[in-house]
Amino acid sequence: MTSTKLYTAIYAVLFVSATVQVLVEFAGLSYWLAFGLIMVLSAVKAVFVAAYFQHLRWEPRSLTYLAGIGLAAALALTLAASYSIL
Repeated sequence: MTSTKLYTAIYAVLFVSATVQVLVEFAGLSYWLAFGLIMVLSAVKAVFVAAYFQHLRWEPRSLTYLAGIGLAAALALTLAASYSIL
C-alpha cells in the first residue's frame, strides 16, 4: 500500500499545476503560448491521476501503453479542434 506522504505529494503537484493553469489564463500571454502551457500542464496532471489514483503504475505495461495511446488521441483531437477555431 502506498503511503500518505506519496498521496500528499501528488495532491500538492496537482494543486500547484491547477493554480499555474489559472495564472496562465490571466497572464495575458499569446493564445498559442498559453494553449501550449495549459496542454502540457493538463497532460502532467492526467498522467499523475492515471498513474496513482487509477493505479496504472502497478498494472501491466500494456495497459499503460493503451492509456497513453488514448491520451495522445485526445491531445491530437484537441489540437485539431483548436486549429479549426482560428
